[in-house]
Amino acid sequence: MGEYDPENSGFISTERFRDLLATHGSELDPHKLEVLLALADGNADGKICYQDFVNLMSNKRSNSFRRAILQGSRQLKGCSLRDEAGLGLSQRLVRHVAYETLPREVDRKWYFDSYTYCPPPWLILAITIAEVAVFMYYGFQLDRLVLQVSSPTFLKSPLPYHPQLRAQAWRYLTYIFMHTGIEHLSLNMAMQLLVGVPLEMVHGALRIGLVYVCGVLAGRAQAEPRPSPGRAQAEPRPSPGRAPAEPRPSPGRAQAEPRPSPGRAQAEPRPSPGSLAVSVTDMTAPVVGSSGGVYALVSAHLANVVMNWSGMKCQFKLFRMAMALVCMSVEFGRAVWLRFYPPAFPPCPNPSFVAHLGGVMVGLTLGVVVLQNYEQRLQEQSLFWIFFCVYTLFVLCAVFWNIFAYSLLDVRLPPPP
Repeated sequence: MGEYDPENSGFISTERFRDLLATHGSELDPHKLEVLLALADGNADGKICYQDFVNLMSNKRSNSFRRAILQGSRQLKGCSLRDEAGLGLSQRLVRHVAYETLPREVDRKWYFDSYTYCPPPWLILAITIAEVAVFMYYGFQLDRLVLQVSSPTFLKSPLPYHPQLRAQAWRYLTYIFMHTGIEHLSLNMAMQLLVGVPLEMVHGALRIGLVYVCGVLAGRAQAEPRPSPGRAQAEPRPSPGRAPAEPRPSPGRAQAEPRPSPGRAQAEPRPSPGSLAVSVTDMTAPVVGSSGGVYALVSAHLANVVMNWSGMKCQFKLFRMAMALVCMSVEFGRAVWLRFYPPAFPPCPNPSFVAHLGGVMVGLTLGVVVLQNYEQRLQEQSLFWIFFCVYTLFVLCAVFWNIFAYSLLDVRLPPPP
């Protein structure tokens, strides 16, 4: 370095840098050589930072390096990554993932050159295997695979969330391992693997795990806080104002609308159209399934594709986006139908569907910021901290709501399983 930087300033001129490339370029990977040439042409001041060169050779990219590439006056030379021939199966898989998730050719080549399958995409695979194992265990134990939620012992597991057991904090995460049936698990598992594994290969387990866990927590927080007081008044059997209006001791009234009748309890309150708006905030419903985390990942990915539509070079992207939206809609529609279907064991309602909406909200905010900054550190992004602080405030409000709202609103909860 002293030969090219006699003043020890940490910079070398682009002319001397080009001499280095001409002398030793044959020893470099062709993708790195192209990026180095772009780095040389992108510096209008005629100098190149030695640290940027070190970061490139050690597979670390800085903000200044990215700006140098984006502000360069020339395009990268050579054929695109898609036109390269003679690649092995693993290299073709990495190239496919690069075109599925990254909008810039520079980033795609960088990822293709630096990815080593170490570590492998273990997080999403581990979560999926655990979900399948738990489902099969309870499938044999309950002796059913379809609509396991209809079994009287389904909610007795220590994993699903139940409003009567909300003090057991682990249930806010472990509910993702329980599913209402094989149809629920299949749709979630398909979206989780097809979207989550490629995203983890590109962005790493830490970032994808952050989005996934935030979607899970937001899904549970969305499914029970924010209730309207009308919920406590719509089914307030202990309410003093309601008792005089429909006095249960009246013989004629008791025969006309026998409120204690189990059949009436199944037929009336849940499917009633008037309860649709207030049931969105389901304070009394249990929650199962990984839909919150899955919807956070899928929503973030789809939003990233739309925001970088011209740069995304994945094949049939419009058709595939439409298919992803169809799968999400089918899964969400199944959850809504199940929620308003008469419960098998009243007064406990069927599992809530609002976790899907919480996951979408996380994906469209925090998830988009994470996926847009492939090569930069998240702690350097102000927008990431804004969304993260808002999310943290939301979770804290949900915690306080869980502590105080049930008693203040006098919500009638279903009995514990």
